[in-house]
Amino acid sequence: MTKELRRLSIVMLFMFISLFAATSWIQVVEADSLAQNQNNRRTLYDSYEIQRGSIIVDGVPIVSSTPSSDRYQFQRVYTDGAMWEPVTGYFNPALQSATGIERALNADLSGTGSTAFFAEIERILSGQPQTGFGVELSLDTAAQQAAYDALQGLQGAVVAIEPSTGRILAMVSTPGFDTNTLATHDADAANAAYDQLVADPLKPLSNRAIAGDLNPPGSTFKLIVAAAAYESGDYTPDSTLPNPARYQLPQSDNTVANAWGGTCGPGDTVTIAEAIRLSCNIPMAELAVQLGDDAIREMAEKFGFNQSFSTPLESTPSSYPRGLNDPQTALSGFGQGQVTATPLQIAMLSAGIANDGVVMNPRLVDTVIGNDLSVIRSYDDTEFGRALDATVADQVTASMVASVSTGAAQGARIDGVDVAGKTGTTENGSKPYTLWFTGFAPADDPQVAVAVLVEDGGGKGQSGSGDTIAAPIAKKVIEAVLGR
Repeated sequence: MTKELRRLSIVMLFMFISLFAATSWIQVVEADSLAQNQNNRRTLYDSYEIQRGSIIVDGVPIVSSTPSSDRYQFQRVYTDGAMWEPVTGYFNPALQSATGIERALNADLSGTGSTAFFAEIERILSGQPQTGFGVELSLDTAAQQAAYDALQGLQGAVVAIEPSTGRILAMVSTPGFDTNTLATHDADAANAAYDQLVADPLKPLSNRAIAGDLNPPGSTFKLIVAAAAYESGDYTPDSTLPNPARYQLPQSDNTVANAWGGTCGPGDTVTIAEAIRLSCNIPMAELAVQLGDDAIREMAEKFGFNQSFSTPLESTPSSYPRGLNDPQTALSGFGQGQVTATPLQIAMLSAGIANDGVVMNPRLVDTVIGNDLSVIRSYDDTEFGRALDATVADQVTASMVASVSTGAAQGARIDGVDVAGKTGTTENGSKPYTLWFTGFAPADDPQVAVAVLVEDGGGKGQSGSGDTIAAPIAKKVIEAVLGR
């Protein structure tokens, strides 16, 4: 073989290898992303012939497909659409639009993903029509219903989590909307309904549970400040702080006060545990300055601040900024200033404390199931990381239990159950207070951790509080999970 022919052979071999690698990459690695691309008309038209899989909670379909007489062949139907909407979202082939689980798991539900290949072959051989896979959610029907009912007439959200697994048991956002109005194949009607929702000043399209305009977490953030103090080894629940009626912010002429305008109890000093029980602002502001913003941010990030989570719905990151000065750090000590959070994040905070300091990644999906009810894919419980030593978690829990039993969070009390909780009543610019509650129960064997957010003062202006409005909502959700 001549040198020129050898070179040509090598070039041709390289070209064949490159072609093989490229086609393999497209057909294997990028197959799903290409199939789900909205510009892939072939997959889109093929999907019309497939009955979309159901979305299931507690063994009951909450979303299903029924035959239709139009070109799309199947109409998506949502049972109690407004209640489940923050999770399921909607699917509309006429508008080529989808949100929520409908979008996140479209490949499975539509039967067009790579995992559906063998199911499609089986259907062809058997002569049966192809259907998409079903998706079983982690939600608890009773908890979702309790949260939805309790939030009626309010702007807010509830997230409930199983502490030991990260499974989300409830995710509600109000006001919402009936997903059936956006799933209709009448494109004009669907567009008109969408435009009306966009124009609504109450923002029903926002999922306040994981996104939207984030709010300061208020006094719920005191749990992170206390945890950072205990974890440092320099403080215990019995460590004391000065107890004035007003506190001048460092390097500032501005002062802050406790919610009631007086001192945190009768003494000249107050313990950290007592400051948590009574939800005092001044001691926690003093403590935050002593700890410094770096220590507080590091603890916040151990619980998930400054990070988005895929449940598989994508959450907006809660924020604890870098480089806060001393007055800003003091405000962060009681969850004001530049700190913002989602209800999902605040629920993760309680769940991590409840789980002996281990924070689990939150998730909404248990399994994807085939037409024969076989499990196509299951979702495992995964750790986000350890935020606290178990002893520190117990110390924070003790203050939360005291807050519910005899302190500032008595609106969450449940007869016969030790509830650990923390309220928040948050200034939010010129708006009415933002109201919070977070906690878990039973305190000694946690089955559920919950976060409640109520915006616009719960309709009571500046007279609403986390204890009177948010805590009773959490109580109803906890009772639903515990079957009480």
